[in-house]
Amino acid sequence: MDRLGPYAPEPALAVAASGGADSTALAVLAKGWADSRQRRLCALVVDHGLRSESAAEAVVTVERVTRLGIPARLLTLTTLARGPALAERARLARYQVLFEACREAGCRDLLLGHHAADQAETVAMRILRNSGTHGLAGMAASREVDGLRLLRPLLAFPPKLLRHYLTERGIGWIEDPSNRDLRAQRPRLRQLFTGTLSEPTLLALTQAISGVGRLRADEEAETAAELAERAAIHPEGFALLSPGRISEAALSNLVQTIGGAAYPPSPAQIAPLAAEPKPATLGGVRILPAGRLGPGWLVVREEAAIAPPIDATPGAVWDNRFRLIVTKGSLAGATIGKLGADAARFRARSNLPSIVLRTLPAIRLGKIVAAVPHLGYGIREDDVQIAVPFVPVTPVAGSRFVPADAAGPNQPASKMPSGL
Repeated sequence: MDRLGPYAPEPALAVAASGGADSTALAVLAKGWADSRQRRLCALVVDHGLRSESAAEAVVTVERVTRLGIPARLLTLTTLARGPALAERARLARYQVLFEACREAGCRDLLLGHHAADQAETVAMRILRNSGTHGLAGMAASREVDGLRLLRPLLAFPPKLLRHYLTERGIGWIEDPSNRDLRAQRPRLRQLFTGTLSEPTLLALTQAISGVGRLRADEEAETAAELAERAAIHPEGFALLSPGRISEAALSNLVQTIGGAAYPPSPAQIAPLAAEPKPATLGGVRILPAGRLGPGWLVVREEAAIAPPIDATPGAVWDNRFRLIVTKGSLAGATIGKLGADAARFRARSNLPSIVLRTLPAIRLGKIVAAVPHLGYGIREDDVQIAVPFVPVTPVAGSRFVPADAAGPNQPASKMPSGL
């Protein structure tokens, strides 16, 4: 844990407790670390509702971590609809409620219980998806997402070690039956890395992944420096890119940020544009000459790809790019969505081109535009005060990749530490 610092002045941090052996072991270890440093630890337990037993398991987990001396909060996913890509949508929804709970509790750091086998499984999945060399770096030990830090202090530790640690202390855990459903690819890989693969082989694989992670960290530092020199990100959610050739990594990061995407665009789409920039549409983004905004290129959200309106709930993130902050009053009954065709009414308020204006977030009451914060148009300040900052799910260069071995010993762990 100390190697993943420095930590924010706020004394609180949170651990995501699924009830499994990995997150339970992490909670126990993190409590010892937090107690020794006068910090508060809380456990966040999510009932995903995907199985009939999930509610009861979540309650058991809350009770277990509470007995361990860790205050716990139960979070429930209520809007998850059945349908395609359910597992991925559930994963994203789980992170969203965890992030919101962290903010409400004043926690900037969220601890996750991913271990060495999870790391190997992740790399294997990325290889099968042809995700490129960065995919071989695995999960980061520390990563900034949406203003929070995700910390994975157990990436160097095999799962058998975590289970042994709990068994020695008489602490139980919950087994997720979905891990035994071998019809899906991920559980089959999980069985390979947690059951079939020998521990020395798993540890050697973990060390190799960490080596690739160090290379990725160096490359990202170079990309961040390039973007700082070449690109200007504007609070309205667009970017201006200076003329000339740009590295594929830098252009990929820029497109991912402006598009509000969780994953980068296809390398096959990026490569020709990086070598010779030209008008294009990719990854939910349009690239076109900057025109009156100056030399170079305008990188702006593709209007057709923008998310539909959502309820204007305080803290809501719309289009994976803009967060609604309400500091006074209420927006009950309002929605937040793109300005769209209503942009024509506001051209006199801004020198931004229409293609940018149409993508701006707007607050509506029914069909009436009540506020466009980026244009200084809004509800009377003595009634409601709002802000809608640009907070893309993937910052263009603000989140450095911290390789797995930064979380633990220089060699993969073969025994548990007395504490984190």
